[in-house]
Amino acid sequence: MSSGRSAGASPVVAVVGATGAVGVELIRCLEKRRFPLSKLRLFASARSAGRTLPFRGEELAVEELREDSFGGVDIALFSAGSGISRRFAPLAVGQGAVVVDNSSAFRGDAAVPLVVPEINPQTIKSHKGIIANPNCSTIISITPLWPVHRTNPIRRLIVATYQAASGAGAAAMEELRESTRAYLEGRSYPPSVLPHPYAFNLFSHNSRVDPQNGYNEEEMKVVHETHKIFGDGGIRIAATCVRVPVLRAHSIAINFECERPITAAEVRDIVGSAPGVQLVDDPERNYFPMPKDASGADPILVGRIRRDLSDPSGRSIAMFVAGDQLLKGAALNAVQIAELL
Repeated sequence: MSSGRSAGASPVVAVVGATGAVGVELIRCLEKRRFPLSKLRLFASARSAGRTLPFRGEELAVEELREDSFGGVDIALFSAGSGISRRFAPLAVGQGAVVVDNSSAFRGDAAVPLVVPEINPQTIKSHKGIIANPNCSTIISITPLWPVHRTNPIRRLIVATYQAASGAGAAAMEELRESTRAYLEGRSYPPSVLPHPYAFNLFSHNSRVDPQNGYNEEEMKVVHETHKIFGDGGIRIAATCVRVPVLRAHSIAINFECERPITAAEVRDIVGSAPGVQLVDDPERNYFPMPKDASGADPILVGRIRRDLSDPSGRSIAMFVAGDQLLKGAALNAVQIAELL
């Protein structure tokens, strides 16, 4: 590694943003996967300091995040927003830690590896103290596509996302619960976390729309991050990102065009043995990936694999995937990166 102290066999690990939706899942992933740490430290804002969170049968106290918090920390898992990451991640690196950052702060930085362990683990070696975790929509979209791309390069990709409340954090999940309860009881519920009513509704992703190209920031993340992770800027990509009233698993309709003709059976075979992916493709029972099955599950569920009938060349495939936004879309991917460190 090019920066940070050697983590050794039993590193000291810190979770920044420990009380948030992703932070809680980071702690659970470290425990579930028996991550070989010697000590876990939890950091959050001053208002969360003093709370306790369970880890390996103990209650760990949450500390207030300060500029000098990272002495003795080997690996710092950040999930507290891009502003916190920009301020504190360089400080953590300066105090000897390697940072795995879950925000958008460093994803576009050419000097920072953007890593999905099933796709480009080799890029971790080039880190200079910070490694970026990709956007959840990107991870869930492209992890099943990578083995196809290696076999028959993907030249065009169109995705439409059905994104869960968890992508906007714990407060958005609570707003979905409460607004649904209010709707069923006939009460009004003005939204405060998201810009539109959430119960029994869906709306375009609430990130800023570029007035020049008409795409929002979430959609452009899919474009730029796929190019960087695949190491192929020539793939033509368009995305439509939508928030749907689901708590924690994103679903995505994917249409891709390969360099050469490819069959649905070939894609099924490739995806069926791919790491991090589980085939859920049962036309007889009309059973395909669903957020209810993906929620709480590590693998990305892949199905509805079929030829795109609009492409007479036989090079295009349509499919549908679902993945837990808090796990593979965020916490699990970050912990997998830490395992590679």
